[in-house]
Amino acid sequence: MQGIVIIAMSSWEKPSPVSGLADAFTFTHMKDRKPMNTYFFKNAGAVFAAALLSSSAFAATPASVPSGAYSVETSHTQIGFSVLHFGFTYYSGQFSGVTGTLQLDSAHPDASHLNVTIPVSSVSTTSTVLTGELKNGEWFDVAKYPEATFVSTQVRQTAADEALVTGNLTLHGVTHPEVLHVHFVGAGVNPMDKAYTVGFQAQATIHRSDFGVKKYVPYVGDDVTLTIAGAFEKTAGK
Repeated sequence: MQGIVIIAMSSWEKPSPVSGLADAFTFTHMKDRKPMNTYFFKNAGAVFAAALLSSSAFAATPASVPSGAYSVETSHTQIGFSVLHFGFTYYSGQFSGVTGTLQLDSAHPDASHLNVTIPVSSVSTTSTVLTGELKNGEWFDVAKYPEATFVSTQVRQTAADEALVTGNLTLHGVTHPEVLHVHFVGAGVNPMDKAYTVGFQAQATIHRSDFGVKKYVPYVGDDVTLTIAGAFEKTAGK
């Protein structure tokens, strides 16, 4: 446990200016000090023990993740986007409220299948004016095209924790093949809701003009970088 930092200066008896400071902030020399607040340390120990247990619980490898049906864990799944703005800055926003399913085959990843739906009306940026504009008919036209979908057509594992997922992205009424570069993050039982959860990080670059969203191209970039945090919960009994 050496080197684990704690904020506990007030719980120790008068540390010396130099060596005592280091002692008070680490567990290295706990035996040389008398704690004045044993309740704090008992609970701190419990927290650290839980953290260690949680770390080992999430140390799964992709091959060890149970195969079967998973559902998107909506509240912890996000799709961020970034586009070059007049050559000056990369401007970002995000979509939320994603739903869908993952049929995972850990032994044969190429047999896995992903199907997700993105509510385009969930688009948000740091500018309320821009967020409103993105929803109108010159951009995403959410009244006419309220959802986007991605349905995989191929999964190709490229490393132990990496894969290329090719699929059809339907956005703004247009379907176009796109490729996600997917990285396995981790898996295990969520300590909050007790659901077995697997998480991935993915990136892709699409051309918005392919989907008929051409306003201000090329002054506002045609290339849109997508960064996706995907969480999936195991479906009970499947």
